[in-house]
Parts: sequence; C-alpha cells; structure tokens
Amino acid sequence: MNGAHEFSHIVTLGDAAHGRPIALEADAQARARIAERLDLIELSEFSVTAEVRAIAGGIAAKGKVRAKLVQRCAATDLPVPAALAENFDLRFLRDIDSPADEMEEIEISSEDCETMLLDGDRIDLGEAAVQTLSLGLDPFPRHPDAGRILAEKGVLSEEAAGPFAALAKLRGDKPAS
Repeated sequence: MNGAHEFSHIVTLGDAAHGRPIALEADAQARARIAERLDLIELSEFSVTAEVRAIAGGIAAKGKVRAKLVQRCAATDLPVPAALAENFDLRFLRDIDSPADEMEEIEISSEDCETMLLDGDRIDLGEAAVQTLSLGLDPFPRHPDAGRILAEKGVLSEEAAGPFAALAKLRGDKPAS
C-alpha cells in the first residue's frame, strides 16, 4: 500500500489504537480516477464512514460505502444510474493464518468479516472502500428499455427463446425422414 491508489487514506495501528471514527468523501479528481478504474460512465458521489480499531494482530474496520454512479447496460451500452450503499466489516491482520487471541471478544462470524493482510502497521482504508464499491456493483446492469431495444433488433428474450429454442429450430430445419 504505497498511497498510489485513486482514493488513498492510510490508517496506522497507532491511529486505530483507541478506536476512531473516520468519514471520507472523494473529490472530483478521485471520483474520475475511480470511475475509470471500475469502467463506470460516472461516479458523482463516493463516500465512506467507518470505525477503525486496533485488534489482536492488526486493525478492524467496520462501516459503509455510499456511491451514486452510472454504469453501462450489459446489453445495450446505455447508461444505467444507480445508488449504492454497501456495508463492510474488514480485519487486516499481520498473520492471517494465526488464531485470534483467546481473550479477544468475538463479535461476528467469519462469514460476516473479510480478512486481509496488514501491510506493516498500516491499512489503506480508501483503497478498501474502492474495493468494496467494486464488489457491490451490479455485474450485469440492465437499462429499463433494454428488452424493447433488443426486441426491435430481433434479439429474443430468454422467455421467448426458452432454453431449448435453438434445438427446436435446428430440429425443425431438418427434412422429415
């Protein structure tokens, strides 16, 4: 973590020693760089609120990423606006394979918390927020008019085509024996 990310915000173990709230908002330049990295048409708002605290072997960060963005429709390439609010619960540990301190209170299950490697004595909370945004994006955004536009171009919907439509068409093209 060298601070070269689009939205870098370094937090050290010393910063997190007694727990601390953090609120960050990306400026226009950072949003433009993040949008380019994530192949977004636009990222008009991007913010993160978090509580960071030192834990046995590292730093815990729990919070929420919020964004207003525009993606490309997977079918038509038309703009698809979206608002995103993603919770995150991360642990950055020096040695991911080592068990937690027996005296440490366990608040969440492993399914609710992602564990990442601590970089020395620091984390990049901004980069973690960008990664959280990336994971929260719709992988196949669809414009509301996509079905109509595709139908006008002769592309059948899944419902119209059905799973065996191509096979039925092939069978129908064969001469009867």
